[in-house]
Amino acid sequence: MRLKYYLFLFCLCCLSLSAKTRKAVYIIVDGVPADQIERLHTSAIFDIASEGAFGRAFTGGEVGTYSQTPTVSAIGYTNLLTSTWMNKHNVDGNSNLNPNYYYWTIFRIAKEQKKLYKTAIYSSWTDNRTVLIGAGKPETNYLKIDYVKDGYDLDSIHFPKRENELQIFDYDEQISKDAAEGIRKDAPDLSWVYLWYTDDAGHIKGNGAYFDEYVRKADVEVARIWEAVKYRESHFDEEWMIVVTTDHGRDESGHGHGGQSARERTTWISTNVPVNAHFNSKQLAIVDIAPSISRFMHFEVPRKILWEQDGMPFIGDIDISDLKMMPYDGFVTLTWSGYRNVPVEVYAATTNNFSKGVSDEWIRLTTIQSHKGKCEYKVDLSMFPQSKFYKFVVVAPNNHLNRWLKR
Repeated sequence: MRLKYYLFLFCLCCLSLSAKTRKAVYIIVDGVPADQIERLHTSAIFDIASEGAFGRAFTGGEVGTYSQTPTVSAIGYTNLLTSTWMNKHNVDGNSNLNPNYYYWTIFRIAKEQKKLYKTAIYSSWTDNRTVLIGAGKPETNYLKIDYVKDGYDLDSIHFPKRENELQIFDYDEQISKDAAEGIRKDAPDLSWVYLWYTDDAGHIKGNGAYFDEYVRKADVEVARIWEAVKYRESHFDEEWMIVVTTDHGRDESGHGHGGQSARERTTWISTNVPVNAHFNSKQLAIVDIAPSISRFMHFEVPRKILWEQDGMPFIGDIDISDLKMMPYDGFVTLTWSGYRNVPVEVYAATTNNFSKGVSDEWIRLTTIQSHKGKCEYKVDLSMFPQSKFYKFVVVAPNNHLNRWLKR
């Protein structure tokens, strides 16, 4: 018996020693619609996908509901950072930014782990770090980014203004080189790389050869980073997740964005890791990236933060998706799609104190068996004190879904 015990411990030690160190980097290539990236079939982005997957996704929340969100850049970045839509994170444009830091970013989640994780940002727009992530602010527990390369947008000496705003392309060139060098030398555990100029190319020229040219050039910048990731994996005992995406699409002309047209809402995701069924569904969204990184990195996300996230992982096991809600008189019917037969718990709250930094009182309504296909549960609102606001969370072993009701 004792021999079996020691053999078991030996096997555990061997597994522990053989586990590779996990690292993650995501890249935002600003303002490139899905049809354009698919038509150009950019080599680096699709080379990454050849090891994992490429798929269409969406931004902009759910049209006509409380989560409908403008398809604007800083809003899109924050959708990704927090795995929430604008009704929660409160970033509503590209200026006068006032994020609600109670909705933790993926960087805050990384820094709140028991294990020490090193983080990095390579960004041509300084506000990504100082405002959207909230580095150094008391509201983010004085969040520290360990490796920083930004501020080029404030440096008019080394990056003087050029025709067609091409100094922004110069920022991106430098950022991509910084990121490649940083990954090779420092290998941060979690990194964000932001490439800006593609959005300006679209604004300035719209659909056409000029915009296409700078999407291809952005792909070359992505390739630098991808080569650095492959270098780390071949020379060190590391396993990397890379995600390349965009923050929004564009209108019909290619010049603008911000609305809810299909082209403005349709984005894309390329990754080098195996994906689950959700990735290839029509529900894949920009808010799914942070939960996927958290799962890959084995981050522990506190329940109060997790249950507010609107996204779900596109890697690993999932049990449920596509939560819908139909109020009728004094009842609400919750429906969802099940992937397997598992028990699920249904919770409700009649407040949104979380948005002010105070815990909500979650009431456990039931545990029921979810099954493959369409599932539902009917909630009797008379069970609760009268309210004009309700939050519902359906919790399965491998993921959760949430929904709000405003009356």
